[in-house]
Amino acid sequence: MEAETITEEGGEDLVTFREAARRAVDEGVTPSLTHQRVSQLSKKEGFPPVRKIGRANVVDWRLLKPYLAAHAEKAAARDSRRRPVAGQEGDVD
Repeated sequence: MEAETITEEGGEDLVTFREAARRAVDEGVTPSLTHQRVSQLSKKEGFPPVRKIGRANVVDWRLLKPYLAAHAEKAAARDSRRRPVAGQEGDVD
């Protein structure tokens, strides 16, 4: 078993796929996401390392968040419904 390295920022922030989906929506990374979609994405190249703890799959949130943000940007480029609308989030009048 590999020893966990704890830095000044702290140790890993391991989350289940369900918690990862909830955080991604709550933190505004993506407008919607399910744990099933996180599971699908976990099989793609570039997804952060997944560990099994009991029956749960877990991933480090600090590595997953930038991956999901990049994935959401690509999705927005393909789908006009995911693009920011003028007057919302980030717009300053």
